Amino acid sequence: MQQPAHAPFRPRMSVSRMFFLLTVLLAYLFLAAPLIIIFLMSFNANQYLSWPPESFTLDWYRALPQQTQFIDGLQTTLITASASTFFVLICGVPAALALNRYEFRGKELLSTFFISPLLVPTIVLAVGLVLVLGPLGLTNTYASIVIGHFAITFPYVIRTTLMSLLTSDTSCEEAAQVLGADRFTVFRRVTLPIIAPGVIAGGVIAFIVSFDEAVISLFVAESGRPTLPVHVLRYVEQSADAAVAALSVILILFSLVIVVIVERLMGLRNVLR
Repeated sequence: MQQPAHAPFRPRMSVSRMFFLLTVLLAYLFLAAPLIIIFLMSFNANQYLSWPPESFTLDWYRALPQQTQFIDGLQTTLITASASTFFVLICGVPAALALNRYEFRGKELLSTFFISPLLVPTIVLAVGLVLVLGPLGLTNTYASIVIGHFAITFPYVIRTTLMSLLTSDTSCEEAAQVLGADRFTVFRRVTLPIIAPGVIAGGVIAFIVSFDEAVISLFVAESGRPTLPVHVLRYVEQSADAAVAALSVILILFSLVIVVIVERLMGLRNVLR
């Protein structure tokens, strides 16, 4: 007589694993809760911010193009964020190479100095920038915002580039030098493509941090070149409608699109290698 086939044994999920997964799920919900609330509030039909929304509308999204202060602030923010990212990459990548490839006196002190903006409160940096840039007549200018944002974004490029250098294979550089390539050619044709993921990641982080920075922009250029975050702060002080929520949703989607595009491009590059 043929014996009935037994179903494959499936071990039950342990209590500890279930507790871990539940904890992770609750942590994600806690982090995502503000974004979910902002998203729902952006469709609130009430004239003033209230929770929960009684009805939904798209009027706040339609009204955004008419908010000229947001448009002007966005223009200033895009200019300063792009300029800050450009200069921080130009300076940060060579600095990371020097820290990784050379031994010199004061190297550890210099490395700590480069990372120090992450340890100092932003408001302290903002006050210091006002005291330095004010006598020079640079406040309320694009230059003041770029200088301030350069200071807070430089550590990110240093860290991501150093991480790529520490985990990359340098044998290709040595082979290129043996074949007669000069140092600049080796950097441009070999080193830079190898560390490109770290450089691009640092550039993206620098752009997003600069785009979102409000404290330094408020101190150094509040009355001359207010950025979009500064305009948002002013708007919240004067109004209590859901236009800011709609703008926040658009900015969140903008950041997500940038991150997804970079991830896709870098992932495609890794596949093609």
